[in-house]
Amino acid sequence: MYVKVSPMKGVTRFGKKGKLSPRYEGPFEVMERVGAVAYRLELPVEMQGMHNFFHVSSLKKSFGERQPVVVEAGSIRLQPNLSYKEWPVQIMDGKEQQLSNQKVSLVKVLWTNPALQEATWKREDLMRTKHPHLFVT
Repeated sequence: MYVKVSPMKGVTRFGKKGKLSPRYEGPFEVMERVGAVAYRLELPVEMQGMHNFFHVSSLKKSFGERQPVVVEAGSIRLQPNLSYKEWPVQIMDGKEQQLSNQKVSLVKVLWTNPALQEATWKREDLMRTKHPHLFVT
């Protein structure tokens, strides 16, 4: 069975963000059926903090004889809700974006994710207030 992982705004799960974040994780082995509408699944060691009983609405049947997919946590420290925090490492670039009636200064920020060397564009004024250490030269 595959387990549905609900996408939540601002939460990174399994190393992906936004549209590319997985909708389902698994497959996991079914250990037993609990009542008419719930199953108990065998979760890997990295996910032992999670409750292992799931309603049928959050499960998807796995078709075929596939090898189990193992989710590697690696060096990422997952929290009990299977999310993790990223911190900005450095400012890589800067630019000004012209909106309809104003200019907005943007900076390209490299984040601390060892699996994905990901950089995103953020507003410079917000980054200066939250992370002033990045702008010290």
